[in-house]
Amino acid sequence: MGSIVESQGMPAAARLRLLLQEEGKTIFCPGVYDGITARLALREGFDCLYMTGAGTAASRLGEPDLGLATMNDMVGNAGMISSLDRSIPVIADADTGYGGPLMVARTVRAYMSAGVAGMHLEDQVQNKRCGHLANKELVDEETYLTRIRAAVMARDEMRKVSGGSADIVLIARTDSIQSLGYEAAVSRLRNAISAGADVAFPEGMTSLEQCSRVCKDLSPTPVLLNMVAGGVTPDLSVQEANKLGFRIVIFPSVALDPVSEMVGNAMRELKKSQRPIVSENRRKAGVKYLFNILGLQERMAFDEAAGAKFIGENKNFQHLYDEF
Repeated sequence: MGSIVESQGMPAAARLRLLLQEEGKTIFCPGVYDGITARLALREGFDCLYMTGAGTAASRLGEPDLGLATMNDMVGNAGMISSLDRSIPVIADADTGYGGPLMVARTVRAYMSAGVAGMHLEDQVQNKRCGHLANKELVDEETYLTRIRAAVMARDEMRKVSGGSADIVLIARTDSIQSLGYEAAVSRLRNAISAGADVAFPEGMTSLEQCSRVCKDLSPTPVLLNMVAGGVTPDLSVQEANKLGFRIVIFPSVALDPVSEMVGNAMRELKKSQRPIVSENRRKAGVKYLFNILGLQERMAFDEAAGAKFIGENKNFQHLYDEF
């Protein structure tokens, strides 16, 4: 089995598969939803990122996670995040696939073309809601399995057309634990795996017992754990999840929660004092603090290497070079 160093030149989906093959490894992914949060996560060197659907709906639409984001909303965001560093796999929420089998297939092709490494499909009705909200409605099992089969067929067709270079890791998610019970949820996931899904995602587990059983019950298929802060699932660290056998842990709200709190405080303070509160260190860093996170130096180096003269010769932009 190849090492992570050897996988650097691989397509993102191939790298994700390699990470899943590492014995004893648990991939943990920060939830990102825009260019800034993705850049911040990339700067910290995570092996994989997770594009949260709730974060996408919030940041792009200003709406709660109630199935309002369309395929185009989700693909556009996932593709942008994936493009920032093609060597780092991005797992993206794909909700219900946005329709029947033909629409699911279209969604898979779009995610693959956008460079997304992995995507999860669920068994809620099309007008879905966050997995940690109550009163979720489910489709019947055959409709769910039709989605999974359509996704597998679309992926296989893309692989064939591309000569094997195109790929995506398909993650089967079920939201049925709270309404149908643990055994029915595991049965749905087993059937989804038989239909060709690569990873199982039991959403909304409500007890440590369920978390302790599910990896054994679905072995040898990798199982994904969703750690939503304040959600219905018991709070587990990556180390604790690893001991239970989970191969992927996602943290969808790791950026959403502090942004909503800290930016809210900043807005409140601006309204109150009519002057933003900025630390002395942040003030000294100036605009280059954020621009560096977003790749300013790399972009300027590329521009110069290509022979561009506009920025270097225009005195209005010269200070950007002088500061580095």
